[in-house]
Amino acid sequence: MPNKKNRFYATTPIFYVNDAPHIGHAYTEVAADVLTRWHHQRGEESFLLTGTDEHGEKILRTAAANNSTPQAWADQLVKSAWLPLLETININNQDFIRTTEPRHERNVQKFLQALYDKGFIYQGSYEGNYCVGCEEYKTDADVMPGEGEYAGQVVCAIHSKPIEKLSETNYFFKLSEFAKPLLDYYEAHPNFVQPESARNEVVAFVRRGLDDLSISRSKEKFDWGIDIPWDDSHITYVWFDALLNYITAIGYGEDEAKFKSIWPPKVQIVGKDILRFHAVIWPAMLMAAGLELPKQVFGHGWLLVGGEKMSKSKLTGIAPSQITDTFGSDAFRFYFMRAIAFGQDGSFSWEDLSARYESDLANGFGNLASRVIAMVNRYFEGSVPKHGHYTDADKKIQQVAAKAVADADAAIEKLAIHEAIAAIWVLVDELNGYITVQEPWALAKDEAKRDRLATVLYTCLEGLRVLAILLAPVMPKATNALWNAIAEINLGELEDQPISKAAVWGQLSHGAAVREIEALFPRIEQE
Repeated sequence: MPNKKNRFYATTPIFYVNDAPHIGHAYTEVAADVLTRWHHQRGEESFLLTGTDEHGEKILRTAAANNSTPQAWADQLVKSAWLPLLETININNQDFIRTTEPRHERNVQKFLQALYDKGFIYQGSYEGNYCVGCEEYKTDADVMPGEGEYAGQVVCAIHSKPIEKLSETNYFFKLSEFAKPLLDYYEAHPNFVQPESARNEVVAFVRRGLDDLSISRSKEKFDWGIDIPWDDSHITYVWFDALLNYITAIGYGEDEAKFKSIWPPKVQIVGKDILRFHAVIWPAMLMAAGLELPKQVFGHGWLLVGGEKMSKSKLTGIAPSQITDTFGSDAFRFYFMRAIAFGQDGSFSWEDLSARYESDLANGFGNLASRVIAMVNRYFEGSVPKHGHYTDADKKIQQVAAKAVADADAAIEKLAIHEAIAAIWVLVDELNGYITVQEPWALAKDEAKRDRLATVLYTCLEGLRVLAILLAPVMPKATNALWNAIAEINLGELEDQPISKAAVWGQLSHGAAVREIEALFPRIEQE
């Protein structure tokens, strides 16, 4: 059985299939993917889970509005939108779970039955404000007076659409019993909910007390969901169903060995708007079932467009392909991981994306790679030159590389992806400055300085090797192209290069082939 200390299990939320994905969804996917790839290059057995949430009233209504059945509507959207998203932004997930899959449905029922048998579920009546968009009962603090066409009505503060009054006899989960256990757990595990602002919000929420949670809906209302196992006149509340994907996908209920080898996640990445489900309800469910809790729930900020949260309903949604069709998937991944402090809200603008592409990627990293490889081909016939004596300037590059590795790895450990990329970029800038000062093109004109030229270009190639390894989790396509040009023949696959040894100097062999390379980030003509 694998050593859990050397396993990294990360999850994204599973996304509703009622609409096409926008860059807010892609942002979450990329962050989880970068972390998982990085941990793989740490030598850990890494597993990334993502998927789609396909039950609930919202799906039923959307399907009906499109003259479709819920299953056919979900099948069509998964095939046409959600699976293609993973290719568009180059996600390397190990599994994709759909809540309509039999493996999920039957093991949700096993989980429910276990909690019912333990006395954590009972039948009762409830009346409250329900938002179909959120698939959630709302408190008075979660609603607001409507405006415009909804003037005079009460609307959801998130969706700005009217809430519905529901009165039902349902099954309830005894969430109220877990207020103190949760508060005790937050105190004993201060990093369980992060960032700190998210932790403070969750703690304050639980301190106000918890109400029991309605976890079923009568089939008299609608029937698109998983049957309650002891009462098939009720279906499971969509959130109680959806949260269980994190365990049903890895063998809960039917493959105990697999489940034990993977669970619990090192991190569950969620948007801050669904933080309470993951940091309050989800751990309470796991406590009731006697299962270990995730190591961390991280609630990242919102992507803002024109000052508003990314939303299809408010017409601020931007499809990822609108960006990748012009800039490519690597630039998409780099931009959102570098430009926004992970955990905080961040604003997207086409102008900022274009400027960072030009300065950081085309002129910075891309031009660095092109210049170095072109000079090696011109001055050393496409072979790695044999370095001579290292000067202080050369040694400084080695020191900067070692610091970039250490600083980036430390930043990833605390999920500060933006800080990790900034730490790596210090080496990009240092190498560009080094070339400007050393002037290899001038050294090439003097045969007496050929040893010095070889040392300068060898230093640059080694710097590129380090950058390829460190940036592979962020920009896998560009770094693989670079790696294949300078190192793949002798050192093996890029994704197998350990982060910890990236700055060990001298890994490129004298005489090894250096292939010519096309521009990693071609300049884009401005319209």
